[in-house]
Amino acid sequence: MIGSSGGLKFSASEEFLELIKSALLAALEALGPGSLFGLATFSHKIGLYDVQGPIPVVKNIFIPPDADGTLQIELEDAMPLSSFLAPVETCKDRIASALETLKPTTSWERTPAAGQGLDGLLLGGRGFGVPMEALINYLGSEYGNTFALARVFAFLSGPPDYGAGQLDTRRYGEQYASKREDADRALLPPQTPFYKDLAAVAVQSGVCVDIFAVTNEYTDLASLKFLSIESGGSLFLYSNTDDSTLPQDMYRMLSRPYAFGCVLRLRTSSEFKHSRSYGHFFADPQYENVQHIICCDSYATYAYDFDFPGTDGFSRHASDPPVLQIAFQYTVVVPPEELASVELISSSRSRHSLKRRIRIRTLQYGTAGNINELYDSVDSEVVLSILVHKVISASLEEGVREGRMLLHDWLVILTAQFNDACKLVHYGNGNLTSYQIDVAFTQYPQLQPLPRLVFALLRNPLLWFHEEGVHPDYRIYLQCLFSALEPSSLHRSVYPVLESYATPDKQAYPRHSLSRAALITSGSPIFFLDAFTTLIVYYSSTADPTLPFPPPHDCQLRTTINKLKQERSITPKLIFIRGGQDDASLFENYLIEEQDVDGSGLTSARGFVSFLEEISLSVSEHMKT
Repeated sequence: MIGSSGGLKFSASEEFLELIKSALLAALEALGPGSLFGLATFSHKIGLYDVQGPIPVVKNIFIPPDADGTLQIELEDAMPLSSFLAPVETCKDRIASALETLKPTTSWERTPAAGQGLDGLLLGGRGFGVPMEALINYLGSEYGNTFALARVFAFLSGPPDYGAGQLDTRRYGEQYASKREDADRALLPPQTPFYKDLAAVAVQSGVCVDIFAVTNEYTDLASLKFLSIESGGSLFLYSNTDDSTLPQDMYRMLSRPYAFGCVLRLRTSSEFKHSRSYGHFFADPQYENVQHIICCDSYATYAYDFDFPGTDGFSRHASDPPVLQIAFQYTVVVPPEELASVELISSSRSRHSLKRRIRIRTLQYGTAGNINELYDSVDSEVVLSILVHKVISASLEEGVREGRMLLHDWLVILTAQFNDACKLVHYGNGNLTSYQIDVAFTQYPQLQPLPRLVFALLRNPLLWFHEEGVHPDYRIYLQCLFSALEPSSLHRSVYPVLESYATPDKQAYPRHSLSRAALITSGSPIFFLDAFTTLIVYYSSTADPTLPFPPPHDCQLRTTINKLKQERSITPKLIFIRGGQDDASLFENYLIEEQDVDGSGLTSARGFVSFLEEISLSVSEHMKT
């Protein structure tokens, strides 16, 4: 595992470096037995640390400033990999001491050409592409020998602006001013294939890359993201250092079990076929329906589209039901006691071992005999998950506007087909003669959440227009986060769960709609909102002042919060708000049902009710044509 700390501009504070040190110290505590740790820094030069001696030794290799430049010396020649990778068990204190020696790169340390921008302004000298390419090759030379998995944690305080892989962030400002080009579409694609190509090298080298961006400036994550998601890693974005959960996220990531060197393959019976895959993996360039996943844990989620090869669909009279087979081959680290129980060897053996395993799951599916059975079998959270994947794909290929239209039209067509199947509309001479459009799917509880989920997704920053003020890097972060979440977590991210409490020890209602009206009519003094990445406890302005604020640590509400935090793949932020005294806008922004779907965000008579009326009109127009 490599911890790489980002080269700093003079504007990047000491707080950034202190946060990275805390994160790496947390990583040291979480790493399991047998782990190796290497430390590298990057700016206008690469710094390799040998921490195995009494005093840390640093070897520096200067990065050529040219966009097509390469290193003059291989990292292996500067420092043997065996010196760079230190055993955590014996060198933890020395690694911690080495972290304390890290200092921001100052302007006088740079070469004259480092980071020189337009008009002689000193830019960051943040070389990133060259160090990452060199590290991957450095580690890849020993893949399968010295180590079975390499994880590179790359910490960035801003965009790469030096050497190969540098990114031109001026396009962000230019798009603000431009009226002739769709900014939502222009800022989503990568500006260079450099990092996508590098991801393919990482996969071949057995290297998983996690990128942690701690910045509020435009960093062009649209270009950088491929290096992480296609190598099986994650992309994290923290807007500042003050309330960053980076150390906690690092500890969670490394302390839970994970598999590596994974290969996933799907096969189907002849009645249907796999058509598209979604998730953080690298598709095999040679074999269909095969994905390579360098590293994953139990939270990793993948989604698939299926299609019929012809017009027959599933036969109602076939003797054999449709079959899906999933084969998952992977490697895990096995502790000696587990190995002893399986292979009848002495449990006194102290070394952990690697085990290559394969799981094969064969599933038979029943087919719906009619449309009613189909509607009854719908899982709204899974439908939302597939919709999010499709909307992200449409946004990347055609722009955000197209993604919004796809989502809107999907609900219109579904509602029209539903009303037609339930015979709620009547035709005469081929024309629509009478109708009473049901947009709430009254007869089918399984379908009823869908309009609300579509409305919420249209109000999510994932699909905000550029002029609404969404930061393009935040949108990319949401794309990467949402495309990796399992359905129930994604549901909370799109349409948060809102509960109410009579007291911190007594729940009042388990679920409310996200509206001010729901808060008022409930009469409850305390509300708890779970938006996956954020947890908010809100005391209404009319709450009894004798109620303890914030909730005591031994109450039921705190128990619920702690359980949710423990179960999360990432560390949610916990916020306490007292209505009438604190700024409640953060909580009120989640009450989306009274916000216009077009994005005005102003409380009005419009909102979800108006959205349903518009869908009803669109359905009637669709059915007329």
